[in-house]
Amino acid sequence: MEHQKNFDREPKEKEFVEKLVRLNRTAKTVKGGRRMSFSALTVVGDQKGRVGYGFGKANDVTEAIKKSLDRAKRNLIVMPVKNGTLPHEVLGKYKSSSVLLKPACPGTGIIAGGVVRAVMDAAGATDIISKSIGSSAAVNVVRATFDAIAQMMDARAVAQNRGKTLKEMWG
Repeated sequence: MEHQKNFDREPKEKEFVEKLVRLNRTAKTVKGGRRMSFSALTVVGDQKGRVGYGFGKANDVTEAIKKSLDRAKRNLIVMPVKNGTLPHEVLGKYKSSSVLLKPACPGTGIIAGGVVRAVMDAAGATDIISKSIGSSAAVNVVRATFDAIAQMMDARAVAQNRGKTLKEMWG
């Protein structure tokens, strides 16, 4: 029996879009000099509404990024995206960071700062307006954004709570 590798197999496409939001280097002074350490903040999403974030620390850059990506894939939440935008306006808070997310009409694009833009890109939103208020620390802004996403109401859930069908609500 001849051993043959399967070369005709197509490379598997990644199911998630991975975005490195922040890479931070910290130094600890020890007897021999400075010891460097790295922390990475990443956002992953499938561009169909599922999105998550992760934070990882290690003595090596690649290891820190790998850890943060693993954590991000474990913390996925579902964001209701309808026609590339949000169902309604929402304000998310975490510590002193606040993020205001507003739906926008088609063609607007993602009007957001770097951190919020990465989250919305990964989630699959194409038209959105956002304003970051208060602290601009990347980790806290990401957490505030995820707080806002968690507060969003899905049309099906609202209809179910009111005891109506989607058709009755939308007309």
